[in-house]
Amino acid sequence: MPQRNGTPADPPDQTLVEDLTAATPALVSAAKDAMDAELPWYGDLSAHDRSWLGVVAQESITRFISWLVDPQPASTSASELFRVAPPELARSISLQNTVAVIRLLVKVVEEHAHEFVATGNVDQLRELALVYSREVAFSAAEVYARAAESRGAWDARQEALLIDSIVRGSTDDSLRSRASTLGWIGSGRTVVVVGTAPNRSTDHRKIDSVLVDLRSEMRRHTKDALVGLHGERIIAVIGGKDDPIAIARSLTSSFPEGPVVIGTLTESIADAGNSARRALAGIQAIVAWGSAPRPALAEDLLPERALNGDPLARATLVGDIYTPLVTAGTPLVDTLEEYLAEGRSLEGAARRLYVHPNTVRYRLRRISEVVGWDPTDAREGYVLQTALAIGRLTSP
Repeated sequence: MPQRNGTPADPPDQTLVEDLTAATPALVSAAKDAMDAELPWYGDLSAHDRSWLGVVAQESITRFISWLVDPQPASTSASELFRVAPPELARSISLQNTVAVIRLLVKVVEEHAHEFVATGNVDQLRELALVYSREVAFSAAEVYARAAESRGAWDARQEALLIDSIVRGSTDDSLRSRASTLGWIGSGRTVVVVGTAPNRSTDHRKIDSVLVDLRSEMRRHTKDALVGLHGERIIAVIGGKDDPIAIARSLTSSFPEGPVVIGTLTESIADAGNSARRALAGIQAIVAWGSAPRPALAEDLLPERALNGDPLARATLVGDIYTPLVTAGTPLVDTLEEYLAEGRSLEGAARRLYVHPNTVRYRLRRISEVVGWDPTDAREGYVLQTALAIGRLTSP
């Protein structure tokens, strides 16, 4: 029988409709048996969901019969088919599974057609079942596409709000639960990465494309991945059992042109605001370091951040460098100061201190052991020199 626009061109035989109506209970029972035998995921559903899926199967067959009599679009609407079940069922079954159910129902009708309808109507029934199933499948695809679009927009709003909370330094436990709704597992430590966003005024679509690509690349490495905009900055939050900083380094090419700064590691997303503040301070101050690497660590930018007025950088320079040096003894502080003042000359520092150059060399090694920064490296020596200056400015 030819079809036009997904509907039968000629009305089906009245006998076929009556036979199908009488056979509905038997067809529903056969459909349930087939789902149990042929759909691997069916057994993983709860008994409650399996029961409701049986109701959906019955509704599908009932609407198929109604469609035979009056082929209206509502009869092939997937949303109408699932309306008989609670909303939770639609969330438990994917589009792929929905299409599998539709195919199985068609198969059941085809296999059992000869048992319930007259021989002359079997071919007609099979053809009509295929047309109906195609229309329902198209409808289901539209329903799931709208749901996915709506879910995506909701996720984007939630992600943006979560990023904003992290940047503002929120540390309450709700951060974890809000992140979990976006797929955050929280199985390891967390780091925040900051980059420069493309200009909004020139191409807003480019920003969206950058965020989508970056998010996709991040989730190739870890499920704990969030990304969003904060003003003119792209904020990426990375977590996981593997080293988040190593993951961040591997993602540098996915950021737009411009500096990229990696914050400090934190124990969980609840503390990610600490990492975000350091990374944001770093990207604001990185212009002062002409040869800064890409990406740069926020803690490698301590001098520039401190000069730019970042209180966290000043506190780190004093607490992690100056105070341990002073505690280790005056000779180390004096040696560092003279060594830097003499242009990193062992002999010049030795003369100023009236000691052997080997003594200066030993004390420099001790400084590196005590604070983790090497005075003989030009960049690290600058960090140590800045720590000395700020430490003396802030000490009584």
